[in-house]
Amino acid sequence: MLAAAPPRTYRTPTTLPSSSSARKLASPSSAATATNNTRALIVKCCAVSPSSSSSPLSQNPKPSPNLLQNVAKTVAGVTTVTLVLNLSNFPAFLGGGGGGNSAGGGGGGGGDGSNGGGGGGFWRRLFGPQLVANADEPQSQEWDSHGLPANIVVQLNKLSGFKKYKVSEILFFDRRRWSTVGTEDSFFEMVSLRPGGVYTKAQLQKELETLANCGMFEKVDLEGKTNPDGTLGVTISFTESTWQSADKFRCINVGLMAQSKPIEMDPDMTDKEKMEYFRNQEKDYKRRIERARPCLLPAPVQREVLLMLREQGKVSARLLQKIRDRVQKWYQDEGYACAQVVNFGNLNTKEVVCEVVEGDITQLVIQFQDKLGNFVEGNTQIPVVKRELPKQLRPGYVFNIEAGKQALRNINSLALFSNIEVNPRPDEKNEGGIIVEIKLKELEQKTAEVSTEWSIVPGRGGYPTLASLQPGGTVTFEHRNLNGLNRSILGSVTTSNFYNPQDDLAFKLEYVHPYLDGVYNPRNRSLRVSCFNSRKLSPVFTGGPGADEVPPIWVDRAGMKANITENFNRQSKFTYGLVMEEITTRDERSHICSNGQRVLPSGGVSEDGPPTTLSGTGIDRVAFLQSNITRDNTKFVNGTIVGERNVFQVDQGLGIGSKFPFFNRHQLTLTRFFQLKEVEEGAGKPPPPVLVLHGHYGGCVGDLPSYDAFTLGGPYSVRGYNMGEIGAARQILELAAELRIPVKGTHVYAFAEHGNDLGSSKDVKGNPTEVYRRVGHGSSYGVGVKLGLVRAEYAVDHNSGSGSVFFRFGERF
Repeated sequence: MLAAAPPRTYRTPTTLPSSSSARKLASPSSAATATNNTRALIVKCCAVSPSSSSSPLSQNPKPSPNLLQNVAKTVAGVTTVTLVLNLSNFPAFLGGGGGGNSAGGGGGGGGDGSNGGGGGGFWRRLFGPQLVANADEPQSQEWDSHGLPANIVVQLNKLSGFKKYKVSEILFFDRRRWSTVGTEDSFFEMVSLRPGGVYTKAQLQKELETLANCGMFEKVDLEGKTNPDGTLGVTISFTESTWQSADKFRCINVGLMAQSKPIEMDPDMTDKEKMEYFRNQEKDYKRRIERARPCLLPAPVQREVLLMLREQGKVSARLLQKIRDRVQKWYQDEGYACAQVVNFGNLNTKEVVCEVVEGDITQLVIQFQDKLGNFVEGNTQIPVVKRELPKQLRPGYVFNIEAGKQALRNINSLALFSNIEVNPRPDEKNEGGIIVEIKLKELEQKTAEVSTEWSIVPGRGGYPTLASLQPGGTVTFEHRNLNGLNRSILGSVTTSNFYNPQDDLAFKLEYVHPYLDGVYNPRNRSLRVSCFNSRKLSPVFTGGPGADEVPPIWVDRAGMKANITENFNRQSKFTYGLVMEEITTRDERSHICSNGQRVLPSGGVSEDGPPTTLSGTGIDRVAFLQSNITRDNTKFVNGTIVGERNVFQVDQGLGIGSKFPFFNRHQLTLTRFFQLKEVEEGAGKPPPPVLVLHGHYGGCVGDLPSYDAFTLGGPYSVRGYNMGEIGAARQILELAAELRIPVKGTHVYAFAEHGNDLGSSKDVKGNPTEVYRRVGHGSSYGVGVKLGLVRAEYAVDHNSGSGSVFFRFGERF
């Protein structure tokens, strides 16, 4: 199960930590984690914004109006002074130039009025030590009544400095609109006061000073209104700052750009020196824009922002907030969880520049942990892990949450680790950079498992006794990750009766060698070599509807197989190899039989049925080449599979073995999962209805032993029939359609299927289809419901006209 982190939320200043001068942006989610049990994914992203001291904000202060008037004649040909709106310390708010108090013009991201706008702006003041200490100061719940008549307006300077006032409500009054703005207005984000809070006069004055110096307002006042219960209602009246209209928009990535410290302007400068100072600041900012990389914001979104600028007319603080929100929404929607808008520049020109720290990856760190979480030296070689990472997670790319999810899936598919974490964190040495940490806990290299099952078989007189309990099960062992290169040896032994395992003992021993071309080679080929022994019931020797019971024929296969698999992507692959095996056919008493059996009317058994092997002895030996190519473009939409899957397999006989078999056996399977309705994707969202269309063709040219004939009927062929109940043929065609409708966490479905031997049953040696009274073609339809891993189905077959209920495990397609 994969669960993406929730959207990032923004917090007010009072909830932020005060220990760091370089503010970090953190989404409210933990590190990306996958375990071998939960398969969960949660991603945490932290990004370092440029500190206020190095922001271009203070490199481009706006000269005051008086100064511009004094030197207007001498700088008539000078280009427009650049303004920068600094957002570097916290992306949820918007700071900016525009106006200080009456002593200065502000600008450059917010001046304090005394020096024309320099000094770092609103964000430096908002998160400076003096305010953070104020915000973090413990507030006593004890408060004092104002002691004044009710319903009168009190100026801030008239309040007592010895009292603690309880604020009952906070109102924002917009002087331009001459109306009170609601709490949804973005300006409310800037206020640290809260209704119900208790504040001193000094704290209220500090709040007003912060708002007045932030550059967002041309004028701002704070006054109180007395209430009969002794509390104060606070009204903050303001005039919003505005800049000249703009008809161009540019977005740049400033994440890893070197930041130069601003040069403070000497208050004793002459007018000429001040103008030269402003020219230098403007040149520095232009050079900064030229050096910056274009951001990832696509052209349609930039045109949308440009339309907002042109429709608005003058650029205002609220408009910049809307632009910031639109830009950051695109980054969040596209998975760039560490991206944030940090600055707006050129505010008094025709072009607004949006500066974004996108979250450039500067370093990739892979670490191994023991069970206690201590860092240790791992057994797995680092290149084995690195080759599983998408390129978007490597240095030089912008961190994307989807790349983190893909990395978890890829690393988890190695089956080497019990816990996987992908944790992006800020690079302290490169402002705006991201270090991606991958923490891994390795599984034990050697494992062994025993799974048992007990079957009760009839004893004497048909009644089960304690002595008749028959133990069976599987013993599995594995030695994984040999030499740290994900090579492994696997073995299993299975029997239904440990007391007499020779009756049906099955085993498999396999060696897996991935990275056949080397761990550094991007070509992804794996070698598998296995030896095996298995026993399965042959569906070829099965009776048709209404026919007498046919004695079963078991097919034992023992041999070895070597193949190479080349993975083109996670789901599409090409496999080719060599198979050498010995096939033995046995009756239900485990005796070798060369022919199928029939039950005679007298109750006896006749062994004059179709031959079971090509050699006619009951034992065949054969060697052949096998290849399989799979093209799988399916994906999951809210838990339901959609897309397409194509599989083509060819077995080519080499003329080596009993009767020198030479053949070409081929199969083609085409499956389409059509999404019938567009739905919103996400955790907890309903899946779409899906139409499944399926076709399967199988054919053989050359020698064909009966145990390799294509059979029709069964849960993975034509539902509603038993395995092989329709027929066994040299060529077959299967068609199926299924409509899946989601219902309350699962889905119900209706299906119709048809299978046909294309008249080729007679071409199978002995014609088992005719001997066992099968038709050779059949159709079915029905309905079903998915209950976890179980399919509960009611199917009607056309050959007998009867319906049955079936319970099956797994998927049909």
